[in-house]
Amino acid sequence: PEFHEMYPTRLHNVTNGITPRRWLKFCNPGLSQLITEKVGAEWPAKLEQLEGIAKYATDATFQKEFMAVKKENKERLANWVKEHMGIELDTNAIFDVQIKRLHEYKRQHLDLLHVLSLYHRILNEPGFECTPRVVFFAAKAAPGYHLAKEIIFAINKIADKVNNDPRIGNKLKVVFIPDYRVSMAEIIIPAADVSQQISLAGKEASGTGNMKMALNGALTIGTMDGANVEIREEVGDENIYIFGLDVEGVKALKAQGYNPFDYYNADHLLKASMDLLLGEEFTPGQPGLLRATYDSLLDGGDPYLCLADFASYVKAHEEMGKQYKDQAGWAKKAILNTALVGKFTSDRSIRDYVNNIWKLEAVHR
Repeated sequence: PEFHEMYPTRLHNVTNGITPRRWLKFCNPGLSQLITEKVGAEWPAKLEQLEGIAKYATDATFQKEFMAVKKENKERLANWVKEHMGIELDTNAIFDVQIKRLHEYKRQHLDLLHVLSLYHRILNEPGFECTPRVVFFAAKAAPGYHLAKEIIFAINKIADKVNNDPRIGNKLKVVFIPDYRVSMAEIIIPAADVSQQISLAGKEASGTGNMKMALNGALTIGTMDGANVEIREEVGDENIYIFGLDVEGVKALKAQGYNPFDYYNADHLLKASMDLLLGEEFTPGQPGLLRATYDSLLDGGDPYLCLADFASYVKAHEEMGKQYKDQAGWAKKAILNTALVGKFTSDRSIRDYVNNIWKLEAVHR
């Protein structure tokens, strides 16, 4: 900030963008055709034209067509999972997706804690109503990042148990898709109902996965971090699920002294969920095999405040699960996410660079 005060013209911000040619037109032909029927064929180069489908967000016929495309994409992903991983999925369930590189600040382990909380509640709370969901992870860890690899190991061990526990059935499935890559993202993203963007506030520079999934009609559950802030501005508070501490809240909590044990001891659900990592529920005959993730959140100091945000995160998921049961209401939110994220095209990003940083003149042919 001091440098900016001295030289206010030298620092500029350009919001990231994505190419709609790949991340909608190519990877989601069904939705692309539906959009073209309503707004014409120029939208891939003029993404702001997507706003033209917003007026159909409450149209029952368009809602059914939009959700039918989503169902087809979910079936395509489910077929891939069945063929390559041997896991059968219910495509009527929420497809809850977190796909990005594995890093503690991105908090895949917070997502995993939520999975553990659902598992615990399904088995121990007779009145608990769990909207069926499939939780997808896809990520790679840096070669020397030991804890990241431990988190991947924990996800897979928990998935093995959850997916084969007859007490759970189709209420909860966990899928870790191996060898995450662009071609795999092209299958996952169109199928996502929920986009997990849950990094600790203040740590994400921007991100683009959130843009890709919103463009394809997924609802974001996330913190006030990175491009989530701008997505919220575009789609509106009612069409996104925001939880957790904001940047100032993170600073204040760390300044006063953050002790993860305070949260662990005060929240029965959190404690019960974490304690599952210590036993042999997911590693028969080998108790403590998943302890690295547990230790990082307590003895390791939980540097990315997973425990501080856990209760708010669970509450946001509960609200989202309830709203998913209202398919007409959900369709409206999904359509508006697609309609209102035209700002996030890479064409606009490049124009911002050209006009505000490079100061170039356009070449007219």
